[in-house]
Amino acid sequence: MTTCTTCWRTCRRCVSAAARAILPVALGAVVLAQPPADSWTTYHGDHTGQRHSPLAQITPANVHELTLAWAFATGQTQAIKAVPMLADGVIYVTTPDNVWAIDARSAHQLWKYTYPQNEGFHIGHRGVAVYKDSVFFTTPDAHLVSLDAHTGKVRWNVVIADAKKGYWSTNAPLLVRNHLLVGVAGDFDNLPGILTSVDPDTGATQWVFYSTPPPGTPGGTSDGATGGQMWMTGTYDPQLNLVFVGTGNPTPVLNGPARAGDNRWTDSILALNPDTGKLAWGFQATRHDTHDWDAAEVPVLVDAPFGGTPTKLVMQASRNGYFYVIDRTTGRSLLTKPFATANWATGIDQDGRPIPNPKKEPARDGRLVSPDESGGTNYRSPSFDPKTGLLLVSAHDAYGIYFFRSDHGAYGWAGADYGVYGRSVLRAIDYRTGEVKWHHDLGDGASGAGVLTTESGITFTGDTATNVLALRTEDGATLWHSGIGRVGNSPITYELDGRQYVVAAGGASLFAFVLPEAPASR
Repeated sequence: MTTCTTCWRTCRRCVSAAARAILPVALGAVVLAQPPADSWTTYHGDHTGQRHSPLAQITPANVHELTLAWAFATGQTQAIKAVPMLADGVIYVTTPDNVWAIDARSAHQLWKYTYPQNEGFHIGHRGVAVYKDSVFFTTPDAHLVSLDAHTGKVRWNVVIADAKKGYWSTNAPLLVRNHLLVGVAGDFDNLPGILTSVDPDTGATQWVFYSTPPPGTPGGTSDGATGGQMWMTGTYDPQLNLVFVGTGNPTPVLNGPARAGDNRWTDSILALNPDTGKLAWGFQATRHDTHDWDAAEVPVLVDAPFGGTPTKLVMQASRNGYFYVIDRTTGRSLLTKPFATANWATGIDQDGRPIPNPKKEPARDGRLVSPDESGGTNYRSPSFDPKTGLLLVSAHDAYGIYFFRSDHGAYGWAGADYGVYGRSVLRAIDYRTGEVKWHHDLGDGASGAGVLTTESGITFTGDTATNVLALRTEDGATLWHSGIGRVGNSPITYELDGRQYVVAAGGASLFAFVLPEAPASR
């Protein structure tokens, strides 16, 4: 391919008709176990959620030589909380209401799309999905927009939930063959949790899954609870043909007496058939949650021995401070261990769920509970390193005081919580035992940075100050850092023209790092 002098990028307009017929297949192949080195077309990079790259040009021995290749400033007041997507030499990055397409080699802006002014909740944005010649983008007022990947022009715009009822969306869609799966959020109102499958070509709704039943549904299982929103991008096993997605907290938030019972399927890991939206199984990470501990965190898929037996595993470091390993074929619990400070449970039940301590329920005079409302971790993504068997997760050791007043808790939030102490730390969890093999301090407060590992033994993440970090995966030793602003999500890595790039968001800007080019031989 060549670089187009019209749009200043490598694109289909610069190749033959025969090549154009092939390229959409490559762009649409988002369920590959190992995507091409020059692509990052889904939120997690591939369908497993492992965020582990096979690239190895940057090594522990040379990572200290990384230098800035380019920087791109959005000019927005909103920080980038999205994962950049890469397809066909173009990076797509978002903030609420905005999508930019920039050249992955130079950061030259190719186009920008701005969604019309709306009254949706502008809390942040996770990113896009790419399929064929389309870029898919969710909006604060719960629309799903399909954009032409070359021009940024709108192809279609559909409603995925009613923003007037209190829904919004920050979700990066998940593409599974001809199903585009989109979740929403809606914490402040008593709303059923929904995940919608949309035809990526037309925008037509294929099915809607409810994690908690809509009002009037006979035989509902949530004990009167609503909520369970699916606001993070799930993962997919093509062999089982199952999508795995985490669900959010029940509502009304903090008000346990209004919804006595376990409140399925809130705070859960769910396995769904992507063709029908039918539930295959569910595992509840926190039953009867009264502390706003979503289990929307990434369900990471790993095929590896467990207890000496090759097993298809799904694992999650959950917001409640516990690490779970589950047989993803059956939904059976294999391991439950705390990975962050957690004082709210008295033990683990026979199903692998922590047993809530009644003394830690929110009360009028307050209860000191760990984790606090921001959780033992949150939306920031973990990474799994197959060589070491370690799940690297940005943890948060924190305490908060939880209050509850029965006279104002029937709807939405039913009390308050106040942070007392919090510190972030990167923890390396052995998936076989749940034991923490090493930790790396990240500073005061809650980090917004996810994690990326590479085959050469490097872990990329960020601290709570302004640094993007490169650590040795084996033991967590610092190898390199650069001050770019607060890192807002997981770095990505890709290879173009024989050079490996590492791209991270700092504040409202993107930064790309590469090794210095070797001097030309004489």
